Amino acid sequence: MLCFSVAANKEPLANAKYKNPKEPVEVRIKNLMSYMTLEEKLGQMVQVERVNATTKVIKSYFIGSAFSGGGSVPAPNATPEAWVNMVNKIQKAALSTRLGIPIIYGVDAVHGHNNVYNATIFPHNVGLGVTRDPNLVKRIGEATALEVRATGIQYVFAPCIAVCRDPRWGRCYESYSEDHRIVQQMTEIIPGLQGDLPRGHKGVPFVAGKTKVAACAKHFVGDGGTLRGMNANDTVINSNGLLSIHMPAYYDAVNKGVATVMVSYSSLNGLKMHANKKLITGFLKKKLKFKGIVISDFLGVDQITTPIHANYSHSVYAAITAGLDMFMGSSNLTELIGDLTSQVKGKLIPMSRINDAVERILRVKFTMGLFEDPMADHSLANKLGCKEHRELAREAVRKSLVLLKNGENADKPLLPLPKKAKKILVAGTHADNLGYQCGGWTITWQGLKSNNLTIGTTILTAVKNTVDPTTQVVYNENPETNFINSSHFDYAIVVIGETPYAEGYGDSTNLTISEPGPSTMENVCGLVKCVVVVISGRPVMMQPYVTKVDALVAAWLPGTEGQGVADVLFGDYGFTGKLARTWFRTVDQLPMNVGDPRYDPLYPFGFGLTTKANKQL
Repeated sequence: MLCFSVAANKEPLANAKYKNPKEPVEVRIKNLMSYMTLEEKLGQMVQVERVNATTKVIKSYFIGSAFSGGGSVPAPNATPEAWVNMVNKIQKAALSTRLGIPIIYGVDAVHGHNNVYNATIFPHNVGLGVTRDPNLVKRIGEATALEVRATGIQYVFAPCIAVCRDPRWGRCYESYSEDHRIVQQMTEIIPGLQGDLPRGHKGVPFVAGKTKVAACAKHFVGDGGTLRGMNANDTVINSNGLLSIHMPAYYDAVNKGVATVMVSYSSLNGLKMHANKKLITGFLKKKLKFKGIVISDFLGVDQITTPIHANYSHSVYAAITAGLDMFMGSSNLTELIGDLTSQVKGKLIPMSRINDAVERILRVKFTMGLFEDPMADHSLANKLGCKEHRELAREAVRKSLVLLKNGENADKPLLPLPKKAKKILVAGTHADNLGYQCGGWTITWQGLKSNNLTIGTTILTAVKNTVDPTTQVVYNENPETNFINSSHFDYAIVVIGETPYAEGYGDSTNLTISEPGPSTMENVCGLVKCVVVVISGRPVMMQPYVTKVDALVAAWLPGTEGQGVADVLFGDYGFTGKLARTWFRTVDQLPMNVGDPRYDPLYPFGFGLTTKANKQL
């Protein structure tokens, strides 16, 4: 049984100032906190996974937030209505508590609303960095916010503003670039998600109502700089390197009013970031004057120790005193609340630290208008996967493609391809696979390897949509040489690459494309003029094959709108993308980034051949 403490304020709740939207936010925060017991404050600091967010749990512990992990859905292929109903059920439980503090519901919407069937899946960040187009990314933020709100959700765990310094990292595709300047430019997605900051609002969390969502800059800090690119490992770097490479985008995010910042699983010079008081409190909260919520990564507090959860009460103490405001998930909710309660009552954790956390959480909720308008409705359901958003994603695909090779010399380019031909071959494992095209963090955490995971256009379908009606398109995933020889193809499009992964499951020491990709490429390109399209979350090992192919395109992880690939291959639009990552020759060069003294890449940062649009009837 919880032992209830008593709130200081005995005034009747009916007339409480915090319920009056005309009162200034800071007055409302102070007033509401005067009514709150310790239990009610601690509950605000906990975010529970959807499956654990029962009415009983919400009401018993006064829970402040809920979330969906990767692939955590109300039902397979759930409709926006099903999502809204689920979120509203949790919200009703929160509103029925004594103080009626609404919950905020979070989700990983890292390339569109990627947990949700029929949502628009945009290119992953590795492709968006190539565009160097902050306005495009802002528009993607706006579209994503609408699709997320269509499902009743008010908070996204995005953007990832990691600066990936080693492509062996399994999260490199979540990073816009190895260059912090491009990552800084791309923080324009924050006003896209949250709305433009009003004048004079600089640095204070801001979310402009029911068509916008709270954003989350992650993962603070140095997540992209770990040793050998190992996920959640140790970033060994001096303060100059940290401040000049990994920190700059946080200045931009805070200035643009980002509502929350997520702490990284990784360590910095041996100290777990979830326990790093100097950077969370000293730098983020005090120096950058961040006024929003500092949230853990999923079970990030449990991971302070090795093995995980080994000395949980110590981890809770370390994280709270470091400056953490909200726990995302817990292995044992009762244990977490119990540890927090006993440490506050035993004066190990000062009450001022708890108050700081709760103030920040309430600030975001008041600013968003959650108290005035806590319930979701079905009015935005038609925005999910709508034509306008899919056209935007298609534009993003076009702008994210990088042309690495186009014929043996400039006088004999292969691209753009002619739409009118007698017979063409489309081959490769990735030509007709929507799951491969979308990558990790799509419908499930690790992504899927099929075409029925959601609604979209594969590259094969896009090619068929684009060529002249008289052109015969032959699809053979891995054709044998006899078949190729006897078929007399005019040219071939070979689409190969990485299979989906997320986080540590994508860590790679060799960065090779698995078979049959390379053999398909060699078989086809040895016999027919070919363009190879690489679908990958990062540069991969291509040096052995470059001389064997006529044209080479890096398409990254383009998402559901494969038509954007065909738009550029066939010249309806020109290639404009420039590498935002260095393309290595061999993995033993890694890490190798632009500006390094020993820099000998296969394709340097900023490289990208261009073509002119060549509209063919």
